[in-house]
Amino acid sequence: MTMNENIEKETLTNNKPLDYIEVTEMAGEDVSQEQVDRICHRYFWAQGYCEGKDVIEVACGSGQGLGCLAKVANKVVAGDYSDAILNTARSHYQERIKLMQFDAQNMPFEDHSYDVIIIFEAIYYLPEAEKFMRECKRVLRPGGMVLIATANKDLYDFNPSPHSYTYYGVRELDSLLRHCGFTSSFFGTVDTAQVSLKQKVFRPIKKVVVASGLMPKTMKGKKLLKRFVFGKLIKMPAEIEAEMTSYQVPTVLSSERPDTRHKVIYCAATLKN
Repeated sequence: MTMNENIEKETLTNNKPLDYIEVTEMAGEDVSQEQVDRICHRYFWAQGYCEGKDVIEVACGSGQGLGCLAKVANKVVAGDYSDAILNTARSHYQERIKLMQFDAQNMPFEDHSYDVIIIFEAIYYLPEAEKFMRECKRVLRPGGMVLIATANKDLYDFNPSPHSYTYYGVRELDSLLRHCGFTSSFFGTVDTAQVSLKQKVFRPIKKVVVASGLMPKTMKGKKLLKRFVFGKLIKMPAEIEAEMTSYQVPTVLSSERPDTRHKVIYCAATLKN
């Protein structure tokens, strides 16, 4: 099914275009401290690859990490498929960062014009991830990089998001990237062995709830669950800052076997010359 066909299907079903707001961590919404820590961590990780570079973030959502990237990059532009979501980022950043509505599978950039392309927690929403990677190959300069953060499908209590297409574990992602001409390094973060006792107790319950189809699908429904598991919620910031959390170096992962320990997988993929 193509992106346009899927949008048409959603429009006919819900009488409105799909805008992804219901599955996006929007600035200003109630979230757990872990969610803030996770969004901060992935952009702090990305900074090391973006220093002095020309950077694109696709599927940027409401843009919480764009200011963080702009502090180290030579140039940052960003976009999202949903114009409604982008309006939140536009309201915060004004003229500081160029924001455009576009499809990650058909980017409006010239050949070999950028050094780094970022896609965080969104590759599973793409109908054709291979098409996106080939677009990255077109847009990137020689030796350019794609930085990916994605939920780990290989956890036993994994809960897929509504509107998602395909989730990639380390093995599947490595295979996709090799096929498209990239070499990759993988990392894991948010170790399930180090989460709170309440989260550890809740994991088998979550597995049953997911298997039974009773897991909330919208951010509103998930908010109630977060209050139970995480306790007090806080507001998702419009722009992350260094003092919001401490940074720990992610764990290096092998691509030869599934990772069943970390909630989030990072991938730094380098375009072969």
